[in-house]
Amino acid sequence: MQFVETRGNDGKKPLTVTFSEAILSPSGSFGGLYAPKELPNIDSDFLTKHKNSSYKELAFDFLKMCKIDIDDETLKQALDRYELYDDASNPVPLSKIENDCFVSELYHGPTRAFKDMALQPFGYILSSLAAKRDQNYLIMAATSGDTGPATLETFKNQSNVQVVCLYPDGGTSDVQRLQMVTEDAKNLHVFGVVGDFDDTQNALKNLLASDEFKSALKEKNIELSAANSVNFGRIIFQIIYHIYSYIELLKNGEINLNDNIYIVVPSGNFGNALGGYYAKKMGLPIEKILITSNRNNILTDWIKEGAYDLTTRHLIKTISPAMDILKSSNVERILYDKFGDKRTKELMDELASRGKYHLSEDEISEMKKDFDASYSTDEECLDVIGEYAKKDYIMDPHTATCIKAYRTLREHNLPTVIYSTAEWTKFSPTVAKALGMDEKEDLKALEMISKKTNLKIPDMVIGLFKKPIVHNKIIDKNSIKDNILTIL
Repeated sequence: MQFVETRGNDGKKPLTVTFSEAILSPSGSFGGLYAPKELPNIDSDFLTKHKNSSYKELAFDFLKMCKIDIDDETLKQALDRYELYDDASNPVPLSKIENDCFVSELYHGPTRAFKDMALQPFGYILSSLAAKRDQNYLIMAATSGDTGPATLETFKNQSNVQVVCLYPDGGTSDVQRLQMVTEDAKNLHVFGVVGDFDDTQNALKNLLASDEFKSALKEKNIELSAANSVNFGRIIFQIIYHIYSYIELLKNGEINLNDNIYIVVPSGNFGNALGGYYAKKMGLPIEKILITSNRNNILTDWIKEGAYDLTTRHLIKTISPAMDILKSSNVERILYDKFGDKRTKELMDELASRGKYHLSEDEISEMKKDFDASYSTDEECLDVIGEYAKKDYIMDPHTATCIKAYRTLREHNLPTVIYSTAEWTKFSPTVAKALGMDEKEDLKALEMISKKTNLKIPDMVIGLFKKPIVHNKIIDKNSIKDNILTIL
Protein backbone atom coordinates (compact mmCIF):
# COMPACT_ATOMS: atom_id res chain seq x y z
CA MET A 1 0.00 0.00 0.00
CA GLN A 2 1.39 3.37 -1.07
CA PHE A 3 0.26 6.76 0.22
CA VAL A 4 -0.16 10.12 -1.50
CA GLU A 5 -0.81 13.63 -0.23
CA THR A 6 -4.31 15.09 -0.03
CA ARG A 7 -3.27 18.57 -1.20
CA GLY A 8 -0.79 17.51 -3.85
CA ASN A 9 2.99 17.41 -3.78
CA ASP A 10 5.27 20.41 -3.21
CA GLY A 11 8.27 18.96 -5.05
CA LYS A 12 10.19 18.53 -1.79
CA LYS A 13 8.54 15.38 -0.46
CA PRO A 14 8.38 12.02 -2.28
CA LEU A 15 5.41 11.54 -4.60
CA THR A 16 4.44 8.37 -2.72
CA VAL A 17 5.42 6.96 0.68
CA THR A 18 5.04 3.62 2.43
CA PHE A 19 2.75 2.96 5.40
CA SER A 20 5.64 3.17 7.88
CA GLU A 21 6.81 6.48 6.39
CA ALA A 22 3.26 7.88 6.49
CA ILE A 23 2.79 7.04 10.17
CA LEU A 24 6.23 8.22 11.28
CA SER A 25 5.86 11.56 9.45
CA PRO A 26 2.12 12.14 8.99
CA SER A 27 2.19 15.73 7.72
CA GLY A 28 1.96 16.09 3.92
CA SER A 29 2.79 18.95 1.55
CA PHE A 30 0.96 22.26 2.06
CA GLY A 31 -0.27 21.06 5.48
CA GLY A 32 -2.16 18.13 3.96
CA LEU A 33 -2.52 14.53 5.09
CA TYR A 34 -1.60 11.14 3.66
CA ALA A 35 -4.27 8.96 2.06
CA PRO A 36 -4.01 5.52 0.41
CA LYS A 37 -3.28 5.58 -3.31
CA GLU A 38 -5.45 2.48 -3.77
CA LEU A 39 -7.49 0.15 -1.59
CA PRO A 40 -7.85 -3.64 -1.53
CA ASN A 41 -11.17 -5.35 -2.27
CA ILE A 42 -13.44 -6.92 0.35
CA ASP A 43 -15.51 -9.51 -1.50
CA SER A 44 -17.89 -12.32 -0.59
CA ASP A 45 -15.03 -14.81 -0.33
CA PHE A 46 -13.24 -12.64 2.23
CA LEU A 47 -16.39 -12.25 4.34
CA THR A 48 -17.23 -15.96 4.15
CA LYS A 49 -13.66 -16.95 4.99
CA HIS A 50 -13.78 -14.95 8.22
CA LYS A 51 -17.26 -15.93 9.35
CA ASN A 52 -15.74 -17.95 12.19
CA SER A 53 -12.49 -16.03 12.64
CA SER A 54 -11.45 -14.27 15.82
CA TYR A 55 -11.08 -10.50 15.72
CA LYS A 56 -7.30 -10.83 15.67
CA GLU A 57 -7.39 -13.31 12.79
CA LEU A 58 -9.64 -11.02 10.76
CA ALA A 59 -7.45 -8.00 11.54
CA PHE A 60 -4.22 -9.79 10.60
CA ASP A 61 -5.62 -11.02 7.29
CA PHE A 62 -6.98 -7.56 6.47
CA LEU A 63 -3.64 -5.87 7.22
CA LYS A 64 -1.81 -8.44 5.07
CA MET A 65 -4.27 -7.74 2.26
CA CYS A 66 -3.39 -4.05 2.54
CA LYS A 67 0.29 -4.93 1.92
CA ILE A 68 1.69 -2.55 4.50
CA ASP A 69 5.45 -2.66 5.13
CA ILE A 70 5.25 -4.07 8.65
CA ASP A 71 6.58 -7.58 9.32
CA ASP A 72 4.24 -10.37 10.39
CA GLU A 73 5.70 -10.74 13.88
CA THR A 74 5.26 -7.05 14.67
CA LEU A 75 1.68 -7.16 13.37
CA LYS A 76 0.84 -10.19 15.52
CA GLN A 77 2.35 -8.61 18.63
CA ALA A 78 0.48 -5.38 17.94
CA LEU A 79 -2.81 -7.25 17.63
CA ASP A 80 -2.04 -9.07 20.88
CA ARG A 81 -2.86 -5.77 22.57
CA TYR A 82 -6.51 -6.80 22.19
CA GLU A 83 -5.75 -9.31 24.97
CA LEU A 84 -6.16 -6.31 27.30
CA TYR A 85 -9.88 -6.17 26.50
CA ASP A 86 -12.72 -7.46 28.68
CA ASP A 87 -13.10 -10.48 26.38
CA ALA A 88 -10.06 -11.07 24.18
CA SER A 89 -12.01 -13.48 21.99
CA ASN A 90 -14.66 -10.83 21.27
CA PRO A 91 -13.27 -7.33 21.94
CA VAL A 92 -16.15 -5.65 20.07
CA PRO A 93 -19.44 -7.23 21.20
CA LEU A 94 -22.59 -6.51 19.23
CA SER A 95 -25.73 -5.87 21.32
CA LYS A 96 -29.23 -5.98 19.86
CA ILE A 97 -31.39 -3.07 21.09
CA GLU A 98 -34.16 -3.17 18.46
CA ASN A 99 -35.29 -5.82 15.96
CA ASP A 100 -33.12 -4.23 13.29
CA CYS A 101 -30.73 -2.11 15.36
CA PHE A 102 -27.45 -3.31 16.88
CA VAL A 103 -24.83 -1.53 18.97
CA SER A 104 -21.17 -2.23 18.24
CA GLU A 105 -19.56 -1.62 21.63
CA LEU A 106 -16.11 -0.28 20.86
CA TYR A 107 -15.25 0.66 24.45
CA HIS A 108 -14.22 -2.57 26.18
CA GLY A 109 -10.50 -1.72 26.20
CA PRO A 110 -8.20 -0.29 28.87
CA THR A 111 -9.44 3.33 28.68
CA ARG A 112 -13.14 2.48 28.04
CA ALA A 113 -13.39 4.30 24.70
CA PHE A 114 -13.21 3.38 21.03
CA LYS A 115 -9.82 5.06 20.56
CA ASP A 116 -8.21 1.97 22.13
CA MET A 117 -9.27 -0.10 19.09
CA ALA A 118 -6.77 1.77 16.93
CA LEU A 119 -4.27 3.19 19.39
CA GLN A 120 -3.38 -0.04 21.18
CA PRO A 121 -1.97 -1.79 18.08
CA PHE A 122 -0.89 1.44 16.36
CA GLY A 123 1.14 2.52 19.39
CA TYR A 124 2.97 -0.79 19.47
CA ILE A 125 3.82 -0.57 15.76
CA LEU A 126 5.07 3.02 15.95
CA SER A 127 7.17 2.28 19.05
CA SER A 128 8.65 -0.79 17.33
CA LEU A 129 9.57 1.23 14.25
CA ALA A 130 11.27 3.88 16.40
CA ALA A 131 13.26 1.23 18.29
CA LYS A 132 14.30 -0.63 15.13
CA ARG A 133 15.49 2.60 13.52
CA ASP A 134 17.19 3.67 16.76
CA GLN A 135 15.36 7.00 16.52
CA ASN A 136 13.75 9.03 19.29
CA TYR A 137 10.21 10.27 18.65
CA LEU A 138 7.96 12.89 20.15
CA ILE A 139 4.35 11.75 19.72
CA MET A 140 1.88 14.58 19.96
CA ALA A 141 -1.79 14.11 20.76
CA ALA A 142 -4.58 16.66 20.93
CA THR A 143 -7.68 15.30 22.58
CA SER A 144 -11.33 16.12 23.09
CA GLY A 145 -11.35 13.47 25.80
CA ASP A 146 -10.67 9.95 24.50
CA THR A 147 -7.60 10.11 22.23
CA GLY A 148 -5.48 11.42 25.10
CA PRO A 149 -6.03 8.57 27.60
CA ALA A 150 -5.70 5.94 24.86
CA THR A 151 -2.46 7.49 23.55
CA LEU A 152 -0.92 7.69 27.01
CA GLU A 153 -1.95 4.13 27.78
CA THR A 154 -0.41 2.63 24.64
CA PHE A 155 2.88 4.58 24.75
CA LYS A 156 3.61 4.59 28.48
CA ASN A 157 7.09 3.28 29.33
CA GLN A 158 7.87 2.60 25.66
CA SER A 159 11.50 3.12 24.69
CA ASN A 160 12.47 5.75 22.10
CA VAL A 161 9.15 7.56 22.56
CA GLN A 162 7.98 10.60 24.50
CA VAL A 163 4.38 11.80 24.42
CA VAL A 164 2.91 15.28 24.77
CA CYS A 165 -0.85 15.24 25.29
CA LEU A 166 -2.92 18.44 25.02
CA TYR A 167 -6.48 18.61 26.35
CA PRO A 168 -8.87 21.58 26.61
CA ASP A 169 -9.05 22.63 30.25
CA GLY A 170 -12.66 22.14 31.37
CA GLY A 171 -13.57 20.51 28.06
CA THR A 172 -13.50 16.84 29.10
CA SER A 173 -15.36 14.74 31.63
CA ASP A 174 -13.73 14.25 35.04
CA VAL A 175 -12.96 10.61 34.31
CA GLN A 176 -11.32 11.51 31.00
CA ARG A 177 -9.22 14.18 32.72
CA LEU A 178 -8.19 11.84 35.53
CA GLN A 179 -7.16 9.21 33.02
CA MET A 180 -4.62 11.71 31.68
CA VAL A 181 -3.40 13.70 34.67
CA THR A 182 -2.76 10.64 36.89
CA GLU A 183 -0.48 8.86 34.37
CA ASP A 184 2.93 8.62 36.03
CA ALA A 185 5.20 7.09 33.35
CA LYS A 186 8.33 9.21 32.87
CA ASN A 187 7.91 9.50 29.09
CA LEU A 188 4.44 11.09 29.29
CA HIS A 189 3.72 14.84 29.48
CA VAL A 190 0.18 16.22 29.81
CA PHE A 191 -0.94 19.84 29.51
CA GLY A 192 -4.33 21.39 29.98
CA VAL A 193 -4.81 24.20 27.45
CA VAL A 194 -6.92 27.31 27.95
CA GLY A 195 -9.30 27.01 25.01
CA ASP A 196 -11.20 24.27 23.20
CA PHE A 197 -10.29 21.14 21.23
CA ASP A 198 -9.96 23.05 17.97
CA ASP A 199 -7.27 25.19 19.63
CA THR A 200 -5.28 22.14 20.66
CA GLN A 201 -5.70 20.43 17.29
CA ASN A 202 -4.70 23.60 15.40
CA ALA A 203 -1.57 23.78 17.54
CA LEU A 204 -0.77 20.15 16.81
CA LYS A 205 -1.22 20.51 13.04
CA ASN A 206 0.80 23.74 12.97
CA LEU A 207 3.67 22.12 14.86
CA LEU A 208 3.61 19.06 12.62
CA ALA A 209 4.03 21.37 9.63
CA SER A 210 6.57 23.70 11.29
CA ASP A 211 10.14 23.38 9.97
CA GLU A 212 11.33 25.58 12.83
CA PHE A 213 9.82 23.25 15.45
CA LYS A 214 11.15 20.15 13.72
CA SER A 215 14.64 21.71 13.57
CA ALA A 216 14.50 22.49 17.28
CA LEU A 217 13.58 18.87 17.95
CA LYS A 218 16.33 17.55 15.68
CA GLU A 219 18.85 19.49 17.73
CA LYS A 220 17.71 17.26 20.59
CA ASN A 221 17.89 14.19 18.30
CA ILE A 222 14.09 13.84 18.28
CA GLU A 223 11.73 13.22 15.34
CA LEU A 224 8.06 14.29 15.35
CA SER A 225 4.89 12.26 14.83
CA ALA A 226 1.26 12.32 15.98
CA ALA A 227 -1.30 10.00 17.54
CA ASN A 228 -4.38 11.86 16.34
CA SER A 229 -6.34 10.51 13.39
CA VAL A 230 -4.39 12.85 11.13
CA ASN A 231 -2.11 9.80 11.28
CA PHE A 232 -3.28 7.04 8.94
CA GLY A 233 -1.90 4.48 11.39
CA ARG A 234 -5.04 5.18 13.38
CA ILE A 235 -7.42 4.97 10.42
CA ILE A 236 -6.32 1.57 9.11
CA PHE A 237 -7.35 -0.07 12.40
CA GLN A 238 -10.67 1.80 12.36
CA ILE A 239 -11.67 0.09 9.12
CA ILE A 240 -11.49 -3.37 10.65
CA TYR A 241 -14.28 -3.16 13.22
CA HIS A 242 -16.77 -2.12 10.54
CA ILE A 243 -15.99 -5.36 8.70
CA TYR A 244 -16.21 -7.31 11.96
CA SER A 245 -19.67 -5.90 12.76
CA TYR A 246 -20.97 -6.98 9.36
CA ILE A 247 -19.56 -10.48 9.82
CA GLU A 248 -21.15 -10.68 13.30
CA LEU A 249 -24.57 -9.91 11.79
CA LEU A 250 -23.91 -12.56 9.17
CA LYS A 251 -22.79 -15.11 11.76
CA ASN A 252 -25.82 -14.44 13.98
CA GLY A 253 -28.25 -14.93 11.09
CA GLU A 254 -29.42 -11.29 11.14
CA ILE A 255 -28.44 -10.78 7.49
CA ASN A 256 -27.56 -12.86 4.46
CA LEU A 257 -24.29 -12.53 2.58
CA ASN A 258 -24.19 -9.32 0.49
CA ASP A 259 -27.25 -7.78 2.21
CA ASN A 260 -26.81 -4.04 2.68
CA ILE A 261 -26.79 -2.45 6.12
CA TYR A 262 -26.72 1.08 7.48
CA ILE A 263 -24.03 2.19 9.89
CA VAL A 264 -24.52 5.13 12.28
CA VAL A 265 -21.39 6.88 13.50
CA PRO A 266 -21.23 9.65 16.15
CA SER A 267 -18.60 11.96 14.71
CA GLY A 268 -16.21 14.64 15.85
CA ASN A 269 -12.91 14.42 13.99
CA PHE A 270 -14.47 12.01 11.44
CA GLY A 271 -11.89 9.19 11.77
CA ASN A 272 -14.45 6.57 12.80
CA ALA A 273 -16.70 7.56 9.92
CA LEU A 274 -13.76 7.58 7.51
CA GLY A 275 -13.02 3.99 8.48
CA GLY A 276 -16.60 3.11 7.54
CA TYR A 277 -16.27 5.01 4.24
CA TYR A 278 -13.12 3.12 3.28
CA ALA A 279 -14.79 -0.19 4.22
CA LYS A 280 -17.74 0.72 1.98
CA LYS A 281 -15.43 1.69 -0.86
CA MET A 282 -13.57 -1.62 -0.50
CA GLY A 283 -16.83 -3.47 -1.07
CA LEU A 284 -18.42 -3.96 2.35
CA PRO A 285 -22.21 -3.86 1.68
CA ILE A 286 -23.03 -0.56 3.41
CA GLU A 287 -26.10 1.27 2.11
CA LYS A 288 -25.10 4.58 3.68
CA ILE A 289 -23.05 6.00 6.52
CA LEU A 290 -25.28 8.06 8.80
CA ILE A 291 -23.31 10.73 10.63
CA THR A 292 -24.56 12.07 13.96
CA SER A 293 -23.46 15.18 15.82
CA ASN A 294 -24.40 17.29 18.81
CA ARG A 295 -25.22 21.01 18.64
CA ASN A 296 -21.80 21.57 17.05
CA ASN A 297 -23.37 20.23 13.90
CA ILE A 298 -21.00 21.54 11.26
CA LEU A 299 -20.80 18.05 9.75
CA THR A 300 -24.58 18.02 9.23
CA ASP A 301 -24.37 21.27 7.24
CA TRP A 302 -21.42 19.93 5.27
CA ILE A 303 -23.14 16.69 4.24
CA LYS A 304 -26.65 18.03 3.68
CA GLU A 305 -25.87 21.45 2.21
CA GLY A 306 -22.20 21.34 1.23
CA ALA A 307 -21.41 24.26 3.56
CA TYR A 308 -18.37 24.17 5.84
CA ASP A 309 -18.62 27.55 7.53
CA LEU A 310 -16.69 28.48 10.66
CA THR A 311 -17.60 32.17 10.44
CA THR A 312 -21.18 31.80 11.59
CA ARG A 313 -20.71 29.66 14.68
CA HIS A 314 -18.72 29.25 17.86
CA LEU A 315 -18.00 26.06 19.76
CA ILE A 316 -20.79 25.02 22.13
CA LYS A 317 -20.02 22.90 25.19
CA THR A 318 -22.40 19.93 25.32
CA ILE A 319 -22.92 16.73 27.30
CA SER A 320 -21.11 14.84 24.49
CA PRO A 321 -17.75 16.68 24.70
CA ALA A 322 -15.78 14.35 22.41
CA MET A 323 -17.87 15.81 19.56
CA ASP A 324 -17.40 19.44 20.60
CA ILE A 325 -15.34 20.01 17.46
CA LEU A 326 -15.69 22.39 14.52
CA LYS A 327 -12.59 21.49 12.49
CA SER A 328 -12.83 17.81 11.59
CA SER A 329 -9.46 16.72 10.21
CA ASN A 330 -10.58 13.62 8.33
CA VAL A 331 -13.11 15.52 6.22
CA GLU A 332 -10.03 16.35 4.13
CA ARG A 333 -9.45 12.70 3.25
CA ILE A 334 -13.05 12.40 2.04
CA LEU A 335 -12.61 15.52 -0.11
CA TYR A 336 -9.44 14.06 -1.60
CA ASP A 337 -11.00 10.71 -2.33
CA LYS A 338 -14.07 12.27 -3.92
CA PHE A 339 -12.62 15.28 -5.75
CA GLY A 340 -8.82 14.92 -5.99
CA ASP A 341 -5.84 16.79 -4.55
CA LYS A 342 -6.21 20.02 -6.58
CA ARG A 343 -9.80 20.61 -5.44
CA THR A 344 -8.96 19.56 -1.88
CA LYS A 345 -6.14 22.10 -1.64
CA GLU A 346 -8.43 24.77 -3.10
CA LEU A 347 -11.13 24.05 -0.49
CA MET A 348 -8.73 23.80 2.45
CA ASP A 349 -6.97 27.02 1.43
CA GLU A 350 -10.36 28.71 1.27
CA LEU A 351 -11.22 27.43 4.74
CA ALA A 352 -7.92 28.78 6.07
CA SER A 353 -8.23 32.20 4.42
CA ARG A 354 -11.99 32.86 4.56
CA GLY A 355 -13.10 30.49 7.33
CA LYS A 356 -15.51 28.69 5.01
CA TYR A 357 -16.06 26.89 1.74
CA HIS A 358 -19.05 25.56 -0.16
CA LEU A 359 -19.28 22.47 -2.35
CA SER A 360 -20.92 22.65 -5.76
CA GLU A 361 -24.30 21.02 -6.40
CA ASP A 362 -22.58 18.12 -8.19
CA GLU A 363 -20.18 17.69 -5.26
CA ILE A 364 -23.07 17.69 -2.76
CA SER A 365 -24.80 14.99 -4.81
CA GLU A 366 -21.60 12.95 -4.79
CA MET A 367 -21.34 13.25 -0.98
CA LYS A 368 -24.95 12.13 -0.53
CA LYS A 369 -24.24 8.85 -2.35
CA ASP A 370 -22.41 7.69 0.78
CA PHE A 371 -23.52 9.93 3.64
CA ASP A 372 -26.49 11.46 5.40
CA ALA A 373 -26.47 13.30 8.71
CA SER A 374 -28.45 14.53 11.69
CA TYR A 375 -27.74 16.05 15.08
CA SER A 376 -29.26 15.79 18.55
CA THR A 377 -29.64 18.35 21.31
CA ASP A 378 -28.57 17.59 24.87
CA GLU A 379 -32.22 17.23 25.84
CA GLU A 380 -32.83 14.67 23.08
CA CYS A 381 -29.80 12.68 24.21
CA LEU A 382 -30.96 12.63 27.83
CA ASP A 383 -34.37 11.38 26.71
CA VAL A 384 -32.77 8.60 24.66
CA ILE A 385 -30.52 7.48 27.52
CA GLY A 386 -33.51 7.40 29.86
CA GLU A 387 -35.66 5.54 27.33
CA TYR A 388 -33.15 2.75 26.79
CA ALA A 389 -32.28 2.55 30.48
CA LYS A 390 -35.88 1.41 31.01
CA LYS A 391 -35.09 -1.39 28.54
CA ASP A 392 -31.99 -2.30 30.61
CA TYR A 393 -29.48 -0.85 28.16
CA ILE A 394 -27.24 2.00 29.35
CA MET A 395 -25.50 4.12 26.73
CA ASP A 396 -23.29 7.20 26.89
CA PRO A 397 -24.38 10.59 25.47
CA HIS A 398 -22.36 10.20 22.25
CA THR A 399 -24.03 6.90 21.43
CA ALA A 400 -27.40 8.48 22.23
CA THR A 401 -27.06 10.85 19.26
CA CYS A 402 -27.26 7.82 16.95
CA ILE A 403 -30.87 6.92 17.76
CA LYS A 404 -32.34 9.96 16.01
CA ALA A 405 -30.45 9.08 12.81
CA TYR A 406 -31.58 5.46 13.06
CA ARG A 407 -35.20 6.58 13.37
CA THR A 408 -35.28 9.42 10.83
CA LEU A 409 -32.60 9.01 8.15
CA ARG A 410 -32.99 5.47 6.85
CA GLU A 411 -34.60 5.35 3.41
CA HIS A 412 -34.99 1.56 3.64
CA ASN A 413 -35.73 -0.74 6.57
CA LEU A 414 -32.32 -2.35 6.61
CA PRO A 415 -30.41 -3.73 9.61
CA THR A 416 -28.45 -0.93 11.24
CA VAL A 417 -25.26 -0.91 13.29
CA ILE A 418 -24.74 1.94 15.74
CA TYR A 419 -21.18 2.56 16.91
CA SER A 420 -20.91 3.16 20.65
CA THR A 421 -17.73 5.11 21.21
CA ALA A 422 -17.49 5.27 25.00
CA GLU A 423 -18.67 3.47 28.11
CA TRP A 424 -21.26 5.19 30.30
CA THR A 425 -18.72 5.37 33.14
CA LYS A 426 -16.88 8.22 31.42
CA PHE A 427 -19.96 10.47 31.59
CA SER A 428 -21.67 9.35 34.78
CA PRO A 429 -23.22 12.71 35.90
CA THR A 430 -24.95 12.99 32.51
CA VAL A 431 -26.17 9.40 32.62
CA ALA A 432 -27.32 9.88 36.21
CA LYS A 433 -29.35 12.92 35.15
CA ALA A 434 -30.99 10.91 32.38
CA LEU A 435 -31.93 8.31 35.00
CA GLY A 436 -33.55 10.96 37.21
CA MET A 437 -30.68 11.49 39.65
CA ASP A 438 -29.03 14.86 40.21
CA GLU A 439 -25.34 14.36 40.99
CA LYS A 440 -22.52 16.44 39.54
CA GLU A 441 -19.58 14.56 41.12
CA ASP A 442 -18.39 11.69 38.98
CA LEU A 443 -17.58 9.25 41.77
CA LYS A 444 -20.94 9.66 43.49
CA ALA A 445 -22.77 9.47 40.16
CA LEU A 446 -20.92 6.27 39.27
CA GLU A 447 -21.91 4.67 42.54
CA MET A 448 -25.54 5.77 42.24
CA ILE A 449 -25.88 4.41 38.69
CA SER A 450 -24.15 1.16 39.61
CA LYS A 451 -26.52 0.66 42.54
CA LYS A 452 -29.61 1.47 40.47
CA THR A 453 -28.70 -0.65 37.43
CA ASN A 454 -26.54 -3.39 39.00
CA LEU A 455 -23.79 -2.52 36.51
CA LYS A 456 -20.23 -3.02 37.72
CA ILE A 457 -17.86 -0.06 37.62
CA PRO A 458 -14.60 -1.25 36.00
CA ASP A 459 -11.62 -1.33 38.36
CA MET A 460 -9.59 0.94 36.08
CA VAL A 461 -12.28 3.64 36.41
CA ILE A 462 -12.92 3.44 40.14
CA GLY A 463 -9.16 3.33 40.77
CA LEU A 464 -8.67 6.74 39.12
CA PHE A 465 -10.16 8.53 42.11
CA LYS A 466 -7.44 7.15 44.41
CA LYS A 467 -4.45 8.00 42.20
CA PRO A 468 -2.38 11.14 42.79
CA ILE A 469 -2.44 13.98 40.24
CA VAL A 470 0.88 14.00 38.37
CA HIS A 471 0.22 16.59 35.64
CA ASN A 472 -1.41 19.80 36.82
CA LYS A 473 -0.03 22.41 34.44
CA ILE A 474 -2.54 24.57 32.54
CA ILE A 475 -1.00 26.61 29.71
CA ASP A 476 -2.03 29.20 27.12
CA LYS A 477 -2.42 27.93 23.55
CA ASN A 478 0.27 30.38 22.37
CA SER A 479 2.87 28.90 24.72
CA ILE A 480 2.46 25.24 23.70
CA LYS A 481 5.65 25.07 21.63
CA ASP A 482 7.81 26.72 24.31
CA ASN A 483 6.44 24.44 27.01
CA ILE A 484 7.13 21.35 24.92
CA LEU A 485 10.71 22.36 24.17
CA THR A 486 11.26 23.15 27.85
CA ILE A 487 10.12 19.75 29.13
CA LEU A 488 12.16 17.96 26.46
